Amino acid sequence: MVSVSSETPEQTDERLRRVITLADLTVHDGVWCFEEFPADRPPALTADTLAVVRDSESWSRLVPLPQESGDAERFGIFSFHFPADLDNSGFVGWLAGHLKAELGTGVFVVCGSNRARGGIYDYWGCPVDLLEEAVAVVQTLRLAQD
Repeated sequence: MVSVSSETPEQTDERLRRVITLADLTVHDGVWCFEEFPADRPPALTADTLAVVRDSESWSRLVPLPQESGDAERFGIFSFHFPADLDNSGFVGWLAGHLKAELGTGVFVVCGSNRARGGIYDYWGCPVDLLEEAVAVVQTLRLAQD
């Protein structure tokens, strides 16, 4: 387990620029949405379900936008898998801050773990109309050399 006890903001920025460069980035095709289900009826897990979360009243399942989507919010999705033993602490806040500053929009992030691929991974959602711009910000950060 890697942890950071103390670092300056500059050191954090330098470390996370290295993290984004080393992480595997995937941009997921299509338009995505959250489907909601009552708390007492968990959703079925399907091959195209990316994430399932819940609160005390409902389940939310992140899936491709169905034909009959009504007024569902539409998202573009990209994801990162991080190498094992790479300290990615603070990554979500760091990248979310960059995206907010560059695009003026917030994002959502759902995290999970897959030890076979290094451990932690993140799914990032943004308004679908801003996906291309969000990925461009990410790519610029991945290519930036200090």
